Amino acid sequence: MPSKPARRVLSSALVLGLVRAASALAQGAPADPAPVAASPPALDPSSPLDAMPDLGVDWPVLDAVPPAPDAAPGKEEALADDAEVDRYTVVLEGIDDLDPALRTRFDALSALRTEAKHDIEIGQLDRRARADAALLTSLQVALGYYDATTDYRVAGGATPRVTLSATPGRLYRIAAVSLTGLGDAPDGATLARAFTVTANDPVNADRVTAAVAALRAELGRRGYPYAKVPDPDVVIDREAATATVALAVDLGGEKRFGQVVVRGAQLFSASHIELIARFHPGDRYNAARLEDLRRALVATGLVSSVRISTVQAQDPDRVDVIVDLTRAPPRTIALEAGYGTGEGVRAEASWQHRNLLPPEGAVTFRGVAGTREQLVGALLRRSNFRQRDQVLTAQVTASHSNLDAYDARSFLLAAGIERQTNIIWQKKWTWSYGAELLASDERSLSTASGITTRRTYFVAAVPVRLAYDGSDDLLDPTTGYRLAARVSPEASLQSGAFGYVRAQIDASAYQPLGRTIVAAGRLRFGAIGGATSDRIAPSRRFYSGGGGSVRGYGYQAIGPRDADNDPIGGRSLTEFAVEARIRFGDFGVVPFLDGGNLYRSALPSFGGLRYGAGMGVRYYTSFGPIRLDVGTPLNRRSGDSRVSIYVSLGQAF
Repeated sequence: MPSKPARRVLSSALVLGLVRAASALAQGAPADPAPVAASPPALDPSSPLDAMPDLGVDWPVLDAVPPAPDAAPGKEEALADDAEVDRYTVVLEGIDDLDPALRTRFDALSALRTEAKHDIEIGQLDRRARADAALLTSLQVALGYYDATTDYRVAGGATPRVTLSATPGRLYRIAAVSLTGLGDAPDGATLARAFTVTANDPVNADRVTAAVAALRAELGRRGYPYAKVPDPDVVIDREAATATVALAVDLGGEKRFGQVVVRGAQLFSASHIELIARFHPGDRYNAARLEDLRRALVATGLVSSVRISTVQAQDPDRVDVIVDLTRAPPRTIALEAGYGTGEGVRAEASWQHRNLLPPEGAVTFRGVAGTREQLVGALLRRSNFRQRDQVLTAQVTASHSNLDAYDARSFLLAAGIERQTNIIWQKKWTWSYGAELLASDERSLSTASGITTRRTYFVAAVPVRLAYDGSDDLLDPTTGYRLAARVSPEASLQSGAFGYVRAQIDASAYQPLGRTIVAAGRLRFGAIGGATSDRIAPSRRFYSGGGGSVRGYGYQAIGPRDADNDPIGGRSLTEFAVEARIRFGDFGVVPFLDGGNLYRSALPSFGGLRYGAGMGVRYYTSFGPIRLDVGTPLNRRSGDSRVSIYVSLGQAF
């Protein structure tokens, strides 16, 4: 057994302070002040003495090698303290074999790094070097090198050189871990495994803190809202270079969810919040479900802030959920204007009230004025309709589209229900179904006579869509695949009643090639069966070309054309795209190759494909990549642009 003077008991407050300092360094900000320790650590005769009171100098180190006669302590050259230098360099030695994060953390808190400036006095430089030496020692201790020391040297000259030499010493390891208080829990063994620090692990402050946080989170997920997990007691044995970690947990009793109580702005009833929540009264308490509820309430756009807490219910085994809401402005006015080579001038204005028909009944009135499109319409979108993430939609629009492919004056009534995916909870399966009624007067070309006439179409459709998303990200997928199928049986009244079915299948896949490259591919097939192209309204046919289709070609520019070289659409469609997404930091480049074509037949083929190739640039933001693609057609026809540019949010597919 080591003697008492050779052992040091580190209070939990001391360990926590060191850990918080390390965590703050990882965030690039100064650490919060450590809490006052309940009792001072035991004295260690081998510890260095504090500076002499009020003198600002250190006690002499009796066994140190005296400096050379021509060098002052801490300096390689004797320089006046008030001498100024324009700049200096900093070199770290002895840490190459340690955790790479150590250098990053040092750079984030180092006075020499963060407060570097021109015209600094040598005396001030020496004081910063001394402070950084102490910092580097504490960071080594946080990694488990409790015998660590750091020397510093300041070499004078036109550009002084500050050298910090670290000597880590032995790596201390955990000899034993003691967890008490979990034995009364039915799932105590599972809870204990959440504390991931085990015997023979390094006495690493980050890992100990992460293990404590993981245990607290697991207790919250498994029904213990009032569990108390104190900071661990760590006892260091310097002779054996080991430590013991002891943690006493107070479970506070297992609880279940009670009722939801709404406070603050009465935007939603308690029953609507219970519909949004992923828990029901009587379910085992889970702190993660409360955080999910908070994020879902913020995502409604109707609240600016949400505070969720729990209180003991009348039933001692339950806790009620208190939801305190702060109202956000419910109305939005939006204006948009732009110009495109294929679309001309376009301006759009909209007014939205996100809770005009409570709860969550957003009504939007919008209008579009442009050289190619004019539109007025109203849209109802009721979110969380009858269940979480289920949306009821209804719209009425009157529009005029004057495109190269067709000219249509249309009136549309549509309604539907969809299960949506979102960034908060990206779903594997989504679906939608609905109904559409369309009256449209359109310019149409008769392939039999070659004469262009205007016809009025009345169309009733019942579109259904089912999609599977196995990718890892909604806006920037890097692995996995996606599949989607859309089927729309339609009845048309134009020179008699007839019916047909529109179907489309989309598939995409993503495969990482190393850490910075993702290979992505897409396929699309479409088919219309039951009627000839002449009888189908031009606006209901398939078209190809553009930023979400075959890049390099203009919007709807691929496929059969009339005598005026305008596209007329097709009954079937084939498209593909392959690209390599190469990322470096916040930017990336994407070389791509697209292909596709339209066909008059009911089923698609791979003949006569039009190819487009180009290069894209990506800027990655916190909400997704911003896309700029420049493409050119490889087998261009008369009338096709040589270069096309596309800008949007998110990847091309």
